[in-house]
Amino acid sequence: MGAGIREGEAMGTSRRTTPSAKRTSGAEDAYQGFSAEERAAMKERARELKAEARWERDRAAGERALRAKIAELPEPDRSMAERLHAIVTAAAPALSPRTWYGMPAWANREGKVLCFFTPASKFDERYATFGFNAVANLDDGNMWPTSFALKKLTAAEERKIAALVKRAVG
Repeated sequence: MGAGIREGEAMGTSRRTTPSAKRTSGAEDAYQGFSAEERAAMKERARELKAEARWERDRAAGERALRAKIAELPEPDRSMAERLHAIVTAAAPALSPRTWYGMPAWANREGKVLCFFTPASKFDERYATFGFNAVANLDDGNMWPTSFALKKLTAAEERKIAALVKRAVG
């Protein structure tokens, strides 16, 4: 190389370094990827997303099964079940429709049935029932009702059922 030209300058590069271009050689500056906590959080989120997708698929399948079961019911059970489905869905959209022992039911995110409808025709009874299972947050002292007889749904009963479902979900 010619006189006065240092190695590297001949190709237009300089060996001079500016303070902003200096690199330290400490491990703290080397990118090591995500921390163990970050990786664990990402894995947890991936599990949540899979569970949500599974829940949505299950919810859609449950909705179809519930609607098919309601369609099989004779009147007045069919109309009552359709109305109850609308009430429960409006009062607690987080509940997932499904069937339970061949009856319309609504479950929480863990898949546990919170409330259900027993048509009068199912067991040849004189009235239908709307009931709650143990996961419902209806506790009131040492004794409280968990099932309600239904002969007819009026606006008053619909309001009571909506309030009970909201309370049961917590």
